[in-house]
Amino acid sequence: MPTIGWFEILIVVGIAIVVLGPKDFPVMLKKAGSWIGTAKKYMHDIQNEVSNIDIDDEKTNEIKKDTKKDE
Repeated sequence: MPTIGWFEILIVVGIAIVVLGPKDFPVMLKKAGSWIGTAKKYMHDIQNEVSNIDIDDEKTNEIKKDTKKDE
């Protein structure tokens, strides 16, 4: 898997400034940051939901085992 270094990031930023212009570049950075923040929030919520499902499944399995032992 290729890695991205500082030089490659600098090239992308330079091209973005030329294409978007210096006035619109900060606006696009803010939008990109907002999108990344939203995506991270969604991923965190999904991970919490999955871990809650796993915990609920384990509790259900333990309850079933205890019920079978009592019978």
